[in-house]
Amino acid sequence: MAGAMNDALQIIKRGCDELIVEQELVAKLAAGKILRVKAGFDPTAPDLHLGHTVLLNKMRQLQELGHHALFLIGDFTGMIGDPTGKNSTRPPLTREQVIENAKSYTEQVFKILDPEKTEVVFNSTWMDELGAAGVMKLAATHTVARMLERDDFSKRYKNNQPIAIHEFLYPLVQGYDSVALRADLELGGTDQKFNLLMGRELQKHYGQAPQCVLTMPLLEGLDGVNKMSKSLGNYIGITEPANEIFGKIMSIPDTLMWRYLELLSAASMLEIGKWKQQVLDGMNPRDIKVRFAQEIVTRFHSASAAENALLDFESRFRQGGVPDDLVTVELCADESGGLPIAQILKQTGLTAGTSEAYRMIGQGGVKLDGEKISDEKLVLKAGSVVVVQVGKRKYAKVIILPK
Repeated sequence: MAGAMNDALQIIKRGCDELIVEQELVAKLAAGKILRVKAGFDPTAPDLHLGHTVLLNKMRQLQELGHHALFLIGDFTGMIGDPTGKNSTRPPLTREQVIENAKSYTEQVFKILDPEKTEVVFNSTWMDELGAAGVMKLAATHTVARMLERDDFSKRYKNNQPIAIHEFLYPLVQGYDSVALRADLELGGTDQKFNLLMGRELQKHYGQAPQCVLTMPLLEGLDGVNKMSKSLGNYIGITEPANEIFGKIMSIPDTLMWRYLELLSAASMLEIGKWKQQVLDGMNPRDIKVRFAQEIVTRFHSASAAENALLDFESRFRQGGVPDDLVTVELCADESGGLPIAQILKQTGLTAGTSEAYRMIGQGGVKLDGEKISDEKLVLKAGSVVVVQVGKRKYAKVIILPK
């Protein structure tokens, strides 16, 4: 029994940044408790990317261990606007926007979660019942000084940037969600730690056993530097075409591949460890990426789509003559937040200068990820990761970093 519990704990802790408080979680597991596992998502953007699925993967692992998943859609908090990591007040969503986004979320999350073992809940259910008087009582449980301990609030206050009063309600409502759901464990990103701990404090205030908190790291995007984000263009969307997902995974830096595997793959850590040793012994990391890319495409599309994506990738890149030891060049974006294609060709040395760059583009001699381009004024945004080809034999993998 002790061995089985230890194995379960290792699965729960896999890839996590912090577990608060581990001894409390061990006690719950030792008592044979089926954990009520909460993860909240504000429906502010209906298209999920692999960064979002880090939490969902962890929740699926907990489901497979026999625990109860509470997938919380913050339709009430979504209309407040999550202030986490923001340097300005976030505009709230309308009820219609929230409902539409929530529908898209539920369609996408069941590509990962087991629908039979998932309870989808909306925090408007209890927040609407709480009413104005209840919200006032909730606000009375914490002081402004306590709220200003939160890093993003503190920075905005020191920089004389406005903080709206309703933003202070966000962590309180998220914490109260844990009270309403009687959560035993809440999952969240490292940037959510303050809010997650708020749940523990409010549960104590309301006479409940405090939830444990499991924080997961924020997944870096394709540039290997910044958090995966649609606004930076360094993301892999789970609803993107199979070939697009496959190609993007193949473009991630080799050093980042192991982190993706630990956080997103269903392979065991023992198996991943064997792959690491094989790479140290001379295996091409590309072979591991192919295996991982097929796994992810299969998860979000199908096994046949994964096979076709591999064939397409090999046809476009290997048969097209792209070398396995493709040179990677990192360039910095300019003041506009991007970099013109002519400058990219010049700075990578693929053309002698911008004049040659314009000439090669005009002649159809420049390709991005195997596709010809004709726009001489094309600008690649920070976060872009592309294979650039000039003529038949000049290639470079280009990563555009933020300025």
